[in-house]
Amino acid sequence: MKAAAKPVKRAKTADTFSAEEKAAMREYAAEKKKAKGGKVDGEAELLGKIAQMSEPDRGLATRVHAIVKAAAPQLESKTWYGMPAYALDGKTVCFFQNASKFKARYSTLGFSDNAKLDDGNVWPSSFAIKSLSAADEKRIAELVKKAVG
Repeated sequence: MKAAAKPVKRAKTADTFSAEEKAAMREYAAEKKKAKGGKVDGEAELLGKIAQMSEPDRGLATRVHAIVKAAAPQLESKTWYGMPAYALDGKTVCFFQNASKFKARYSTLGFSDNAKLDDGNVWPSSFAIKSLSAADEKRIAELVKKAVG
């Protein structure tokens, strides 16, 4: 006779996620609830999140927003886990994570698995941003264009 399997021990949420991560999950749940309730003005939501950021994150997010919208105007503005994000056909393609959101050293421009950035077997899907030069802005525009195909 086979012995009964032992139950899997699950980590407590309090021990697993930081306060910042829990807040992001609450923001995501609120975004989903709001979307179910009707039409959401994604651009206004995104700009509102940028306005709440402190400098230098606000300046970086504002610039990234302009670059993304110019490079791929077909992307819809939205928020995703409380971060400025851009979607194609309702699916998040890329997002801006401000450094202060998770008490990080730098902001990031991240791409989801919906982004078409595949390049062989290994490729970056997140890029650190501390400041933006003209060359950096051009690179971001190229990445966004490639991401939407």
